[in-house]
Amino acid sequence: MHPGALLDLLKRRTGFTEAHARLLAELGRVMTPIAPEVALAFYDYLGRDPELSEILHAVPGRVERLYGTFARWYGDLFSGVYDGAYAERRRRIGLVHARLGIGPRAMIPAMGIVQELSLEHLRTALRGPEVFSAVEAFEKIIAIEIGLIEESYLEALSLGLSLGYRDLKEALSQGAAALLS
Repeated sequence: MHPGALLDLLKRRTGFTEAHARLLAELGRVMTPIAPEVALAFYDYLGRDPELSEILHAVPGRVERLYGTFARWYGDLFSGVYDGAYAERRRRIGLVHARLGIGPRAMIPAMGIVQELSLEHLRTALRGPEVFSAVEAFEKIIAIEIGLIEESYLEALSLGLSLGYRDLKEALSQGAAALLS
């Protein structure tokens, strides 16, 4: 499915509206400053897993570069613009992860770290009933994020299997490499 069409489907299924998009854009002033803290916790979490740590540290400077990439990704969550280009960026993120061997069983728990820290910050930064609509909007965009990235894994795995790779991890990685080239 084309990323833009998938995004539209996920918006419908999650009930994500333009009001949610506007609210996320407003929350950007409160949320984007914590991107470095969230990135630190995110990569600390990944670094405690031997398999993921090996991937993170396989290339000198990779982790440091990823902090910047993470900050841009996190800022995008609060951009207020969720269109075909946004969906394509998420697809590419999933494909890059898949090519490196970082599959859904690593990505989804790591997204839990992002969600946990972000929700904690929302609850402390906002006072009163506005926290409920902020949490709702954030949870919807995280569900959409996971859906978009997960779909890219399925696309890569499908292609890898059709190319003749039988080991699922290799099929995922090689399918993603083919889609990225």
